[in-house]
Amino acid sequence: MTTQRDDKTTPASPSEFHELLTELAAIREDLVAAAQSPPELEHVHPNYQESAKNLLHYLALRRRDLRPLQLRLAALGLSSLGRAESHVLHAVDAVLNVLRRVTKTKAPPVEDHSIGVDLAGGQKLLASHADALLGPAPSGRSVRIMVTMPTQAARDYTLVHDLLRLGMNCLRINCAHDRPEQWRQMIDHLRRAEQSLGRSCRVVMDLAGPKLRTGPLEPGPAVIRIRPQRDVFGRVTAPARVWLTSNERPVPPPSPADAVLPVSTAWLERLKINDRVRFRDARDARREFEIADTVTGGSWALLRQTAYVVPGTVLRRDKKGHAQETVVGEFPPCEQAIRLNVGDHLIITRNQQPGRPARFDPSGRVLTPARIGCSLPQVFDDVRPGEAIWFDDGKIGGVVDEINASAVHVHITHARLGGETLRADKGINLPESDLRLPALTEDDLDCLPFVAQHADVVELSFANNAADVDALREQLDRLGNRCPAVVLKIETRRGFENLPAMLLAAMKLPCVGVMIARGDLAVECGFERLAEVQEEILWVCEAAHVPVIWATQVLESLAKQGLPSRAEITDAAMGHRAECVMLNKGPHMLSAVRVLDDILRRMQAHQAKKRSMMRELRLAHRLRIPRS
Repeated sequence: MTTQRDDKTTPASPSEFHELLTELAAIREDLVAAAQSPPELEHVHPNYQESAKNLLHYLALRRRDLRPLQLRLAALGLSSLGRAESHVLHAVDAVLNVLRRVTKTKAPPVEDHSIGVDLAGGQKLLASHADALLGPAPSGRSVRIMVTMPTQAARDYTLVHDLLRLGMNCLRINCAHDRPEQWRQMIDHLRRAEQSLGRSCRVVMDLAGPKLRTGPLEPGPAVIRIRPQRDVFGRVTAPARVWLTSNERPVPPPSPADAVLPVSTAWLERLKINDRVRFRDARDARREFEIADTVTGGSWALLRQTAYVVPGTVLRRDKKGHAQETVVGEFPPCEQAIRLNVGDHLIITRNQQPGRPARFDPSGRVLTPARIGCSLPQVFDDVRPGEAIWFDDGKIGGVVDEINASAVHVHITHARLGGETLRADKGINLPESDLRLPALTEDDLDCLPFVAQHADVVELSFANNAADVDALREQLDRLGNRCPAVVLKIETRRGFENLPAMLLAAMKLPCVGVMIARGDLAVECGFERLAEVQEEILWVCEAAHVPVIWATQVLESLAKQGLPSRAEITDAAMGHRAECVMLNKGPHMLSAVRVLDDILRRMQAHQAKKRSMMRELRLAHRLRIPRS
């Protein structure tokens, strides 16, 4: 056998083969020791006995930097172990057997318990687990498609039917939205569509979990800015459409409106097409409406100049020398936001008192910093000064400066140039804090009886440790014999770091999967680390023969706006390395399903997982397993 050195092909020395044999044999001893009756294998379901051992083999393998060994093996034309995830011990044995034949070394006796699953067996286990969790794969596409249902799916059977027809394999219901009545209607529509199309589809229900969010804000002023459409030169290309309706008996506009103004019923009924209605807006600017149409319940008015209208604005209709007036009625105040720049100070209060923006003196200096509440103030008992805090999916970042009994003081360190707005009900992430927050909330426990009865799969949001998994398993056991499959949503740094332990805890159940929830996970681990983190999750789950769901913002521009970005197409194609790809709801979700189905079918012929270089994996050290 020869090896490549300095652009010349030279024979490999016998000592080189012996060195590799010795090194690889020592690695094998570590793998066997790692899976010899550790407590983590107790009570593992029979479906996962071989998978749990293989996971422990893989973690033991990744506790060292294998890249030098991989390069030496590859130079000799041997397997570099870069695709060993599903059959770790068998892959190592295959290389050892070749080295023993070359060196004429007798193999030591091997006990039955130290023989791992082979390549075909590992692939078969992963495929069978994916079928059990996600349903059988459709012809020509091994990766399933999961779609999150909008509220519309509860009243629109055709939408559910068309999604199933175009390739949906899993219907996902987010329990943070809608109510059991709507969930039941969505499931009924799916069952009806299954019978119509002769297809099957899993029902997946997502528990909301303990989402930390910003609290309410003081309402802003009650003012509506009405603007016509203009071209780049500021010329009006289309007037603003204003719906005038009865203050006493309001009727929604029959088509999209730029503004809705409540007015007196008697005055409204006198309006005629082509009437002119004059008023002075909140800036005392003279403005005029032109009445374009009158229908039952309201009238359409056109506005060709920008106007600011407030409750009490007087509208005047001149007719035959007589002025007929009304005043604009009450309407909701506009939503307020806090504007934050790098260097600003933000106070997070421990109550739900409405927050407000900062107040300034005439010279522009801050009198009172901006403040806002939060939905779960108890988490700040686990936060320490100097730890990072992020808002609104990572749009705003800061550092905790001070913590006291009533508030947390934050120094803003990340915001786009010109500042970023923070609104009510936006997510808060504390990636560096060791939060003692159980994954199951009271709301989740209220949902579980319905979920246990109707869902094929339940998703555990914000799963952070094995105790969270055990808590869900115990609750499902309490609810009866019908146990849905469980998917662990990995969306926090702690969840990622504890993934091996959580997988072993979940393997006590007959069916389990993992979702890479890339939205919160990117904020928690850092956007620059997301690609690396999702790779590690894919590797570890393949070693455990656990199917993976690739989620968050897949073809989002297509689903919401009707046109995907180039980067989204590439991202969707990368999802082929998982067993399922999830789409979120949007006006163009049917197109998104159609495009994703086409992408995944095309990728089927090009890619199957991927070869990896095995540097030392920090995740492999998180679980304490024995060494040889």
